[in-house]
Amino acid sequence: MENQFTQDTPLTELEQMRMKVTLTSCAHPEYGEVTIPFPIPDEEYDHTMDLLGGLDIGDTLAQDCQIVKVESEYPVLTQLEGTMVNVDELDYLARRMNCLYGDEETHFWGMAHKMKLSDIKDFIDLASCCQKATVITDFSDLEKIGWDHFRNVTDGDMRSEEYKLWDGREAALALIESGQGTVTPYGVVYDNGMVLEQHYGGQEFPAFPDGSRFLALEIMPDGDFAFHPPHLYLPAPMQQIERMMHRAGIDGLSDAHMLLDYHDLPEKVAEALHLKFLRGSEIPELNRMCQAIEPLQRADREKLNAVVQLAEPQNAYEICQLVENLDQFDFVPKVHTPEEYGKYMIQQSGHFEFDENLAEFYDYRRYGEQRVQQEDGGFTACGYVSYHGTLTLDELMREEPAEEQGMQMRGM
Repeated sequence: MENQFTQDTPLTELEQMRMKVTLTSCAHPEYGEVTIPFPIPDEEYDHTMDLLGGLDIGDTLAQDCQIVKVESEYPVLTQLEGTMVNVDELDYLARRMNCLYGDEETHFWGMAHKMKLSDIKDFIDLASCCQKATVITDFSDLEKIGWDHFRNVTDGDMRSEEYKLWDGREAALALIESGQGTVTPYGVVYDNGMVLEQHYGGQEFPAFPDGSRFLALEIMPDGDFAFHPPHLYLPAPMQQIERMMHRAGIDGLSDAHMLLDYHDLPEKVAEALHLKFLRGSEIPELNRMCQAIEPLQRADREKLNAVVQLAEPQNAYEICQLVENLDQFDFVPKVHTPEEYGKYMIQQSGHFEFDENLAEFYDYRRYGEQRVQQEDGGFTACGYVSYHGTLTLDELMREEPAEEQGMQMRGM
């Protein structure tokens, strides 16, 4: 019997989904099949693990899932059918696919087809080196083909001495006339001597710029720096965090140390956190904070910047409290003085009927000062912000949330 929570959902309706994969247990095919979208949506992650558990598959490290069918816009992925994989490998591959940009995506699929890949580890490795290949999809602009080829074979090093002597059109003709191209559904592929290097050994995944996450943290199990450290990306489902930690050889958060690789948090939030070297015990609150910020639109993120400057939180927990109570703050962007605030209130706020004929008689500064005093507001680099909640700001930031979200490693 098949469990399929996306059974009737068209492929195009699942945002950022790269493939649907039907999995079964090779040891117990009588348990049935389950069809899962990849990347696994965060809100479906726990449910997905439960479905896999019902088939006695989904181990953190073992390749215990047999692929029955792959549905994707990229036919080359059907080469995985019949193979054994780990569910996290499928999820990682789909997320990595979502982060292939421009020509990089064409290079990946073209090389995968040319090399006839059928092992998921090879697909994962290819994502880290496919940039060295050249794929021609349009032969009408030889100059562009030649310069694209130059960037591929020199890793984009435009300072190279070879750059001064490079003739794009001549290089394109030489490449085409070499006869080394392979025709694929994705274009004519030239591997440029690319070797499929091993970046994934079956445990820790190669790092990549995951633009869908706010934080990328290097995991250091023993506190030491590593040349190619595994990465943790936040926000993420807590069960996924546990699995990634386990892959890095960590059974408890107290055993982990993190080094910030990159972040895409609102500027003032990052400044307040002093992100650099983090303890594993900070991960649950950092994750909760990122989950709270994620749905905010640009205007609310700018408002959060101002609120953080006003409230001066000391950690991720306090910032999360501010995010979850953002509606208790009023914010006027680009207003930095009492006079500007008074002018905004009288002319633009909608609280008054402004008469342009009397503009010179308004005392904007004095009215602004009165409002600021009444509202106990403050001016920040982002604008004016005031708080109108019933608790004090300190009480608000330290209040226990209704549903405390902690994470304890369960020793998988």
